[in-house]
Amino acid sequence: MQCTVEYRGFAIRLDLLETPEGMFDTWFQIKGPIEAREAVYGTPLKVFGSPFSRRWVHLVGELAGRALIDQILGVDEF
Repeated sequence: MQCTVEYRGFAIRLDLLETPEGMFDTWFQIKGPIEAREAVYGTPLKVFGSPFSRRWVHLVGELAGRALIDQILGVDEF
C-alpha cells in the first residue's frame, strides 16, 4: 500500500508492507527541491521500530518523513 503526503514543499511517499502477523513495515522516501537538482525521490528508509499496527503505521511513517525534512531545511525556514 502506498500513499503520498505533502510537507513544507516536499512530498513524503510511504510504502506500507503487510507482514504475516497482520502488522505493517513502514518505509518512506522524500522528494523535493534540494540544491537545485531535479526533484526525485531519495533512498527508501525503513522506519525504526517496525512493524506497526494498522492504526499507527501512517502516523509513524509521516512523522519520520517530516523529521527528516525538518532536519534538511532547519528550523529557521518555517
